[in-house]
Amino acid sequence: MKLPVSTEWLLHCATTLAQLEPGATASAAQLADYYDLPAPYLAKQLQALVKAGVLAATTGPRGGFRLARPASDITLLRIVEAVDGASSPYECREIRQQGRGALPPEECRRACVLAAKMADAHAAWRRSLGGVSLADILGELPPSAPARTRSRLTGK
Repeated sequence: MKLPVSTEWLLHCATTLAQLEPGATASAAQLADYYDLPAPYLAKQLQALVKAGVLAATTGPRGGFRLARPASDITLLRIVEAVDGASSPYECREIRQQGRGALPPEECRRACVLAAKMADAHAAWRRSLGGVSLADILGELPPSAPARTRSRLTGK
């Protein structure tokens, strides 16, 4: 499965925001600079996480983005689905009923075995991402990572 590059950006940005002090925010420009990404496009992508309730956005001189809920309540699946949706990347077009090798309709009453296996794989992928929260990710970072992130993000 191949996801858009913006998925990687938002997973990293959400992890970065999870490392901030409670209530602190980071602007799209700060996050774009931190990761050397195009700020206007990143800002648009971050809005998808706001719409999904993953991030909250504030305006003004101290405005920016922050997590909308505790890191333990935000799964990787929630972030991925906010950007890419929940539909399976595999779509069975029933080619087994086409061409010279076409099966008769009575042999196609059950779902295609390949489509079923792909659906199983998609469900396993969703379960895996749904079982990992941003808090879990933070728990796997080196203990010095949050302070380093905060320092480099704000330039202080």
